[in-house]
Amino acid sequence: MLVDSHCHLDFPDFEGELDDVMARAKDAGIGHMMTICTRVTKFDGVLALAEAYDNVFCTVGIHPHNTEDEPETTAQELIGLSKHPKVVGLGETGLDFFYFNSPRDIQEKSFRAHITAARETGLPLVIHNRDSDEDMIRVLRDEHARGPFPGVIHCFSSGPELAENVMEIGLSISFSGIVTFKTADVLRDVARQVPIERILVETDSPYLAPVPKRGKRNEPAFTAFTAAEVAGLKGMDADAFAKATTDNYFRLFSKAASEVGT
Repeated sequence: MLVDSHCHLDFPDFEGELDDVMARAKDAGIGHMMTICTRVTKFDGVLALAEAYDNVFCTVGIHPHNTEDEPETTAQELIGLSKHPKVVGLGETGLDFFYFNSPRDIQEKSFRAHITAARETGLPLVIHNRDSDEDMIRVLRDEHARGPFPGVIHCFSSGPELAENVMEIGLSISFSGIVTFKTADVLRDVARQVPIERILVETDSPYLAPVPKRGKRNEPAFTAFTAAEVAGLKGMDADAFAKATTDNYFRLFSKAASEVGT
């Protein structure tokens, strides 16, 4: 069994097709999925979707792109929303200085609120990072000095410096279809170096379909292609890699483990 640790099943790309998407995921050996909240104003829909499928859990949070036009949400408000049994993480949150859809200071304020919520609840952060490695390291180290918190850098696409800092403070790293792209040699080197006990896999669907599905709409079934790539980089067979990354997922998202009785 594999876990798609990061997908967006509430996005319009899947409208009217979810039962088929779920069936294809099952056929591909994807046992569990986590659908990720990007706006608190749309959290109810994310939660309803997770409630509709036994093998889907969700998060609550605000994507850095959306921090300017979403209501400012405090750590205590996030904590309150996270109490539902199906909510097993916080985010996605973080920093994105590629598009600048929201100002840096607003992104960072929101990010720190999510970190506070993670520290107080023990729920893991799902962290987005793009073109912000220096500031990401600064914020993570500053907040870790105030007290540890669990989390994962999702869709990791940076180099060894960020990976080393992330691992030093105890966070995990999730690889997406990007690791299969021809231009991703640096990322593949990082994957070889990250200890297996820190690795998750994901689709980030509907985006970033892996080779050989690149250019198509991504979906949870395609987790298998990313898993095969990373397993090869780690010199592991498919079953051993699937077991390790599934164990990693349920160890990190322990609330999900308790809900499914693992």
